[in-house]
Amino acid sequence: MENWPAKVLSLGLAIILFVFHRMSTLEDRFFSVPLKVESATTLMPSSSYPRMIRVGLRGEANSIYPIQDSDIEVYVDMGKFNVPGVYTVPVQWRKTGTALGVEPLQITVDPREITLSLDNRISKVVPLTANLQGQVEDGYTMTSYSLNPAQVIIDGPAELLWSVTEVNTEPIDLDGHRSDFVTTINILNSDPLMIIRGNGTTEFHGNISQIIAVRNITGVPITVTGLAGGLMGEPEIKVGSIHLEGETQAVLDNFDPPPDFLKVDCSGISKPGTYVLRILSGTAEDMKVRLDPEEVAVKISPSAGKESP
Repeated sequence: MENWPAKVLSLGLAIILFVFHRMSTLEDRFFSVPLKVESATTLMPSSSYPRMIRVGLRGEANSIYPIQDSDIEVYVDMGKFNVPGVYTVPVQWRKTGTALGVEPLQITVDPREITLSLDNRISKVVPLTANLQGQVEDGYTMTSYSLNPAQVIIDGPAELLWSVTEVNTEPIDLDGHRSDFVTTINILNSDPLMIIRGNGTTEFHGNISQIIAVRNITGVPITVTGLAGGLMGEPEIKVGSIHLEGETQAVLDNFDPPPDFLKVDCSGISKPGTYVLRILSGTAEDMKVRLDPEEVAVKISPSAGKESP
């Protein structure tokens, strides 16, 4: 106990020097983690707030750097509020995983508090709308499409969800498609305050058909062929129409039917009378031809100077 005041003072100074030395050898580390809002199920945030919080760690280098960012959870506790309104609350943190048991460890957050607006949480069913971009290949068109699912359930603050009438998909690229296709596409969440239930995707079914070019030509003469000697024929309808279908409009527009393109074959007729015969058409390369009418009545009579048998 001799000179105990001096010994006590020396021990105190040693402890202080040790602490200052330890503090001077500590290192700092900074990173950002997402902010969790913990609240009652009937309320949820209705205004923007910091999504990421800057976290500072101070400790020994070999202790703080192995800590995973996800093992420092940052949150605000809104569970004590049950009435919509605007509240200012402190930003809190908790250690998990690799951060547990690490000493010495100082943890700071920035900002230290935030202001949040809370509103009643509601749910709503809204249709999905496909966000189509680009064009299918030339000569083709998208005739129809469907989404599965075609609607989703969204959760969000009442004031926001009242105005939401539909939810869009992410862009669906149509460029170069020339046949039916199926693809899985993400659902676009345009507001972080809104929660879309499900896995966040929908299946798009696109139906694509080739465009058929068409052209109608009217006033095409109907000729009578194959008459036996001594007979003459006259169709009741002198002209008909042809309906052309092809791959390109240019090919159709350049087609000029020859004079005998429409005809009726009377080679099987040997005596006068009125016969209903099928109208025949000439060939039209790379085109589909339909006739109007398809049949015509033909009056067969003796040629001039011949008597009827």
